[in-house]
Amino acid sequence: MTTDESDAALKLERLQANLARVEELTQRLVAAMARRRQADAALNGPSSEIYMKAAAAYLAEMMQNPAKILEHQVSYWGKSLKHYVEAQHKLLKGEFAAPEDHTPKDRRFANPVWDSHPGFNFLKQQYLMNAEAVTTAVGDMESLDPADRRRVEYFTRQIVDMFSPTNFFGTNPDALERAVATDGESLVRGLENLVRDIEANDGELLVTLADPGAFHVGQNIAASEGAVVYRNKMLELIQYSPTTEKVHQTPLLIFPPWINKFYILDLKPANSLIKWIVDQGYTLFVVSWVNPDPSYADVGMDDYIRDGFMRAIAEVRRITGEKQINAVGYCIAGTTLGLTLAHLERAGDASVKSATFFTTLTDFSDPGEVGVFLEEDFLAGIERQTARDGILSRLFMGRTFSFLRSNDLVYQPAIKSYMLGEAPPAFDLLFWNGDGTNLPARMAVEYLRGLCQQDGFAKGTFPVFGEPVSLSGVKLPLCSIACETDHIAHWRGCFNGVAQMGSKDKTFILSESGHIAGIVNPPTKDKYGHYVNDGPVAGAPEDWKAGAAFHKGSWWPRWEAWLKKRSGKMVAARVPGDSTNPVLCPAPGTYVSAKPAEKNHATPV
Repeated sequence: MTTDESDAALKLERLQANLARVEELTQRLVAAMARRRQADAALNGPSSEIYMKAAAAYLAEMMQNPAKILEHQVSYWGKSLKHYVEAQHKLLKGEFAAPEDHTPKDRRFANPVWDSHPGFNFLKQQYLMNAEAVTTAVGDMESLDPADRRRVEYFTRQIVDMFSPTNFFGTNPDALERAVATDGESLVRGLENLVRDIEANDGELLVTLADPGAFHVGQNIAASEGAVVYRNKMLELIQYSPTTEKVHQTPLLIFPPWINKFYILDLKPANSLIKWIVDQGYTLFVVSWVNPDPSYADVGMDDYIRDGFMRAIAEVRRITGEKQINAVGYCIAGTTLGLTLAHLERAGDASVKSATFFTTLTDFSDPGEVGVFLEEDFLAGIERQTARDGILSRLFMGRTFSFLRSNDLVYQPAIKSYMLGEAPPAFDLLFWNGDGTNLPARMAVEYLRGLCQQDGFAKGTFPVFGEPVSLSGVKLPLCSIACETDHIAHWRGCFNGVAQMGSKDKTFILSESGHIAGIVNPPTKDKYGHYVNDGPVAGAPEDWKAGAAFHKGSWWPRWEAWLKKRSGKMVAARVPGDSTNPVLCPAPGTYVSAKPAEKNHATPV
């Protein structure tokens, strides 16, 4: 047997072995998908009404302004025909090359084959032309009201992104090249990754974004030294060990969002806000929320305020012996901190000296991009599903937030994992992103209905313990940090909420980047800058930004300078725990790692 024959035999043997593995994995895939629980159809997409509105709006445009529609069509036809003729002309000349390409750069098409190969280049150019034509047609629908327009534009973009040729194996040169080079091994690894993800999520497809074995909570992530000094059904209260001999007299208490785990603020030491705050000389407490199971179905916003916020504030005061504390709320916890502060003001309780809000919406009159999921079709579906399950599952929320950045958090990770057969990266932030939590059924509906859909805090109608509170009731000194490209809590909405608060001492800082990277932005990285304006936090957010000065580097030191002025004199450092609040366990505690059961009465599909 010649060398070539021997190599061919080996390649055939590997291919046959891979095909056998595919058969085995296919059986596992079918079994895993059979475990998928039936979910309310409304959770998988908007109602057909929005598509009917889009169709009606397009027909109205045709009737009222046929010239504009015809102009769009002629432009699209002309570009497509010109592209086809140019491609044919190259082939007729005997050139195996793509025609001149004027389409914009797009990192989805980074492989040189998209530019050099006439077939792949034709696909790329035509897809981008199609995308432009559809986007333009939707953008020019003048008869849609603003809310419907946002939804049509958002879901149109989702459909356009979904149909990118890079998302299909047969038209993805990276995947084809990898499959040929590995004799199909990459496809087997990709199928293994797909089966693993579906098995891990009980039949649901949720792409694993980070290597689950690369990080261990409490060891190489969430490892700042401290102790749990209080625990109830809602939270564990962590007090962090001091790293300085003296600390500011007024303690600091951080309320992270309970949509995710608290350790986004304590990833690795180099980007841990928790470690950095302790190193600046503060007695720091952080709440670690319980991950609810169906037994928490009747837990509502009042429970989070009473047994979460107010209880944690009381415990910090008792442990430190201080009459007042400074508080921080992040995202949904910032919204709820605002509600708590308005209630405390009404009750004449001055337990909180100052408040800081991280990426916090309190005025939902314009909820931003996430508003496409706050219409009645989705909320009614959530209400029905949570009534059955007792919780709003982390899977639904993780999928929803991922699709706000679908190319980065859905399609590209899926391509790398399932088509290229790559292992997910060891990336701490993405590991945290995949470590989601559930929401109690009652709390989820109260929040989505009363605060998001009905804008109850800004309108002064949302009740806390039976009495409505309003933004004007937040009167203590406050600092708000928003992020310029935040997809979840857009900065203009954050600004508008703060502008309506009753405080006479307001500071607003606008960080570059998004919901996470804009906050987890340590000074040592010198990566993202921030904007500040010495003028009042009032008027239109665009006017505030136009008059703001840009500063390179992290906002952390600027905020700490603000906080220092409100944190009192220096006193001897406090060690976690005392006679009334003994150490229960080391940080990061037990709630952060608990895996609650999500059993419900839904039947398999």
